[in-house]
Amino acid sequence: MSALTDPTKRRWLGWGSLAVVFLLVNVHRLSTAVLSEQLVDAFAISASQLGTLHASFFFIYAVVQIPTGVVADRYGARYVGAAGAVVLSAGAVAFTFSDSYLTAFLSRAVIGLGSGVIFIATLRFCANWFRVDEFATMTGVTTGIAGLGAILATVPLAVAIDRIGWQPTIRGLAVVGFAAAVAVAALVRRSPSDAGLDPIANVPEQRTASLRETGAHLRTLLGDLDQWLLSVVFFSAMGTILTVIGLWGVPYLVVVYGLDVTTASSFTLAGAVGMLIGAPAMGRVSDRLGRRHGPLIAGLGLFTLVLAVVPAVGDPPLPAVAGVFFLVGFSLGFVMLSLPIIKEQYPAEASGVATATVNGAGFLGGAVLPTAMGVVLDGYRTGDVVSGTVVYTETGYRVAFSLTTAAVATAFCCAVWLSVRRRRRAGTIEDGEASGGDGEISGDEGGNSENNG
Repeated sequence: MSALTDPTKRRWLGWGSLAVVFLLVNVHRLSTAVLSEQLVDAFAISASQLGTLHASFFFIYAVVQIPTGVVADRYGARYVGAAGAVVLSAGAVAFTFSDSYLTAFLSRAVIGLGSGVIFIATLRFCANWFRVDEFATMTGVTTGIAGLGAILATVPLAVAIDRIGWQPTIRGLAVVGFAAAVAVAALVRRSPSDAGLDPIANVPEQRTASLRETGAHLRTLLGDLDQWLLSVVFFSAMGTILTVIGLWGVPYLVVVYGLDVTTASSFTLAGAVGMLIGAPAMGRVSDRLGRRHGPLIAGLGLFTLVLAVVPAVGDPPLPAVAGVFFLVGFSLGFVMLSLPIIKEQYPAEASGVATATVNGAGFLGGAVLPTAMGVVLDGYRTGDVVSGTVVYTETGYRVAFSLTTAAVATAFCCAVWLSVRRRRRAGTIEDGEASGGDGEISGDEGGNSENNG
């Protein structure tokens, strides 16, 4: 059979087309660090304004997560993914023609609007085409694409901008996005049967939830303390990764160490490589072990300690900074375990809305924390400019990075609380009903539909 008619091969074509769009999403959302010099110069903006411009993507991205989950559960990844690719690419074109801070802000928000639907659509596709015990692996592999996008958003993007300019570079990305939209429409289907193919072994056909059922799942999620704890984890930890790798890492290196933007972006490249390696690796390890909570707690603890090096020292040796950035990126693999945890607590037909609820919190963090760091830094502005970047004191960066360190420490505490709650529940369930172990995956294909709040 050909790749189009063999369901186990066809799923990789469908996933691959969505992955190309998700790759572009991550180039766009992390590009502000490399573009910071051009944006500050073009629009004469402060640190807080740069943080807000960066955050405009994440505000709208966060807002559309729950609606995306509802639509993806009901209509599938094909239409959601293709439409998202068109919208984000149109926003990218508009961004390159922006002639004011306001139009740039709105254009970047449009990029966020289109981008916000892609990850959840991809996870919904994975839920319908892959087994339950493959879901964390596919979540990790998909997230690994974010790492690849982050790599492209560092040195390669900086070199392209230096050679041909930032507007032609972003327009080139838009062309790829429009082509990817066509591929998604052609290759992605709701399920193997919807594509006219045989079912895949141990991948049950998923029914579509009614609007009433979806509303009931949303009400359950809003009253579920586990969901709120996981959302705080995602808000704090994911928001910190997006803030450090996606925006303030490069200006920190330019100002504190006197590096040029291209050289500084090579250090955030280490963080992107960490993302590329960490997410697939931890997803695979979690599926093999059948555990989620233990790796999540250990990873967040490590994340907190590593990130604390910057505020504690201020200007650690550059190799140490590279190590910090790599481990910050690698920590994404631990953070992403939040999504399989919430998915496995709800029925299969609610997987989109369940994962979207927690995922949205992460990108709300990606909107709030960059601006918060910018506000802190504005209090330590010197008035000087280095390589086109406004200079803030080393103390300012130490205080700003203390903010993100505290956020990750909060995520760690919430993960511990979540695990304690789970252990207490397991202790009250009769033998045979408990899932057993720390974060062990239930054998129920549909997940646990009870409200675990």
